[in-house]
Amino acid sequence: MTRLHLVLRGRVQGVGFRWFVREAARNAQLSGWVRNRQDGAVEIEAEGPTAALDSFRKLVVRGPDGAVVTSVDEVDISAESLAQPFTIIR
Repeated sequence: MTRLHLVLRGRVQGVGFRWFVREAARNAQLSGWVRNRQDGAVEIEAEGPTAALDSFRKLVVRGPDGAVVTSVDEVDISAESLAQPFTIIR
C-alpha cells in the first residue's frame, strides 16, 4: 500500500472537484479523503496500491470539466488511518 497527499490549486472549487475526486477514488478502491481548503485549494489524501494511485493522480491533476489545475504540491503524509470508503470532508 502507498499513500499520496496532494494540494491542488487553480480553479478547483465550485466545479464539482470533490465529487469527481471521491468517485475516482472509490472506483479505484482507495481509502482517504478530499476537502476544500479556505485558501481556495483542494486537498487530497489517498491510500491504495501504487498502480491505482498513479492512475488516480493523473485523473485528479486533470480534474473534472470546468476545472483548471495550475499547481500540484505533494505534502508530507500523515500517520493517521484513512477513511474507507473514500469520503468528502466538509
